[in-house]
Amino acid sequence: MTQSNQSDEQRNWQLWINEKDPDAGDLLIRKYTPLVNYHVQRIGAGLPKNVSKDDLKSLGMMGLFDALNKFEPQRDLKFDTYASFRVRGAIIDGLRKEDWLPRSTREKAKKLEASIEELEQKLMRHATPEEVAAHVDLPVDDIYRTVQEHFFSNVLSIDEQIQDSEEAEGKSFVIRDVETKSPEQQLVKVELLGDLADRIKLLNEKEQLVLSLFYTEELTLTEIGEMLNLSTSRISQIHSKALFKLRKYLTSEMLNA
Repeated sequence: MTQSNQSDEQRNWQLWINEKDPDAGDLLIRKYTPLVNYHVQRIGAGLPKNVSKDDLKSLGMMGLFDALNKFEPQRDLKFDTYASFRVRGAIIDGLRKEDWLPRSTREKAKKLEASIEELEQKLMRHATPEEVAAHVDLPVDDIYRTVQEHFFSNVLSIDEQIQDSEEAEGKSFVIRDVETKSPEQQLVKVELLGDLADRIKLLNEKEQLVLSLFYTEELTLTEIGEMLNLSTSRISQIHSKALFKLRKYLTSEMLNA
């Protein structure tokens, strides 16, 4: 960012904070809209196709506007970090309230998981997506998509349990200090990451690369596709296939976290 752009942004922040100047607010919203698009694509990667990206963006924009209204520049926190928390929270909260990931989707995932367990007991080994598709008489792409939706439904379930617990105890919502961990938590984290790393090594090279770029480098599926010269839908399929292979470990550890 050039010095001129920095001074312009600082001036817009001053006008917004001190006077709630609508033009300054509009310029700040425009500047940080790509942040909303980023979270929409990342969250949307795990949702059913019937969930509109425009609806997700509307929720994200509400989160961005909320962040703009509540941000306190004097605190030692970057707006990008604060806004990311608000945008992601607004999208996930909206999904829960509007039931855009309905109970039927979760039930479908549970039934598929039971079918996979049954097939693997019969085969005495891990089943491939193609074998599962033949077993339940569904297209293989549906298997990938359902496993991915199941993964995301666990995220919503955990979020729901946390919020229900907070409401029951009459506590206001706060940002947890995720940086400070007890020695026990740190030890468990190291062990889990080590176990997960071992399982990821069993994936093929392209699957490992897509997971690394998506979860570690935090690139979007579109950006990964551009890097690897593949379509977004192909990257999505690779991502889903990798989750399928890791499904038992990922979902069980998420639910036990």
